[in-house]
Amino acid sequence: MAELHTVDASVFLNAFNDTEFGHEGSVAFFERLRSIAAPMLEPTLLLPEVAATIARGYTDAVLARSLVSAIAHLPNLILVSLDRELAEQASDIAATFRLRGSDAVYVAVALRFNTDLVTRDREQRERVAGAVRALTPEEALSQSVGSDLTNDP
Repeated sequence: MAELHTVDASVFLNAFNDTEFGHEGSVAFFERLRSIAAPMLEPTLLLPEVAATIARGYTDAVLARSLVSAIAHLPNLILVSLDRELAEQASDIAATFRLRGSDAVYVAVALRFNTDLVTRDREQRERVAGAVRALTPEEALSQSVGSDLTNDP
């Protein structure tokens, strides 16, 4: 069975910034997904969220557009539009779990498609623990590699 993930923008940004704690784990996680062609089901919100963070943090619109273009062209990326139904589900999640709106959108996508939510946001992971499987990149990577070892013939 293919691994399915919804990866929060925090992990994409962490993989980009080599000065952040956990950078190596985020990079290794993405390399693993690429190597096994594991689908990432992401809200379309991912793209403007990454662009805004890079443009504001680095004061560099060209860099922001370049990173967004690279993400948008990942072969295993599946973008999920924020339609009315998903927006209402995310709103309910935001209210129920006291999450920021953007965090609730990622959780709603993970719930809708029964994916693991991979995030660097501790608060997001802790608050939705009973509703969705929320992991750090390192946890997702260790479970993924561990499942390879147990599935060997």
